[in-house]
Amino acid sequence: MFAPLQNDTFLRACLRQPTEHTPIWLMRQAGRYLPEYRATREKAGSFMGLATNTDFATEVTLQPLERFPLDAAILFSDILTVPDAMGLGLSFQQGEGPKFAKVVRDEAAVAALDVPDLDKLRYVFDAVTSIRRALNGRVPLIGFSGSPWTLACYMVEGGGSDDYRLVKSLMYARPDLMHRILDINARAVAAYLNAQIEAGAQAVMVFDSWGGVLADGAFQQFSLAYSRQVLAAVKTEHEGVRIPRILFTKGGGLWLDEIADAGADVVGLDWTMNLGTARARVGDRVALQGNLDPNVLFAPPDAVRAQARAVLDSFGRPAAGSGHIFNLGHGISQFTPPDSVTALVDEVHSHSRRLRAAA
Repeated sequence: MFAPLQNDTFLRACLRQPTEHTPIWLMRQAGRYLPEYRATREKAGSFMGLATNTDFATEVTLQPLERFPLDAAILFSDILTVPDAMGLGLSFQQGEGPKFAKVVRDEAAVAALDVPDLDKLRYVFDAVTSIRRALNGRVPLIGFSGSPWTLACYMVEGGGSDDYRLVKSLMYARPDLMHRILDINARAVAAYLNAQIEAGAQAVMVFDSWGGVLADGAFQQFSLAYSRQVLAAVKTEHEGVRIPRILFTKGGGLWLDEIADAGADVVGLDWTMNLGTARARVGDRVALQGNLDPNVLFAPPDAVRAQARAVLDSFGRPAAGSGHIFNLGHGISQFTPPDSVTALVDEVHSHSRRLRAAA
């Protein structure tokens, strides 16, 4: 059904197998920093018009690969498709980010929640299959979802938040309601990721974007426990091929060891964590992904290259049983100059080859 894979460097690094260079892909690599993306979105009329149209979603997923020799593609979608399918009414206001028409803040709203009919997310699975075919084996395709906790933040707050006051208030006042939301989310996310795998995703990633806003203790109980539940239910193999799972908790460096034991093959790190330290602690259990500060990309090309080398040097030369996927410590900014990405990808590939050759 799909073409044979020509570049499996990313998948091998996820599984801590030897690679000729350190693979690189970027969170939000298909996005507003590219003029061709902005042109396609203009045609689509809105963000959701883009995400729900198979041809447009395929087009923008492939756009960064036409510019940069990246080692993986990631499905163009949004982390909030699951609560939208639960009937909360997702929309994107220009310059304001996502908003939900309905919020989940009381017993009645929680009682009305359920794992959505996956047919409501058919547009996502159709996009996965279309993108996988269009890639024609060039690089692997990553599917993804928000984590149960991160989805709950948006569901309770009704959109983004500066202080997470509403979701944390519910968590502390009514932990029973919060656990019910999180359990439904975990079951929905696992089913959603498995359906993406069946549609053609060759790896999947759980974005726990807001896990780091929790206190120690609350993180383990309300975020990590439910990411663990998701990972336990997501396929590790499909049609005889291993499917790596990635877990990224922004601000999660404090809990690195616990995150590494959650069941993922790869742990994503933001820029606050030293890769060498992380490798020494958990590199024999999981591969590591990250972790350049996205704002480095606003510096001149020589500085971008120097910082890329610093990240690679901090991890050190990959050895048997260790793996590193180069990425940013969070999503790429919409204002990033594309030339900076060119310099970054080139330096990651060339310097990581030099590191291997120097051994």
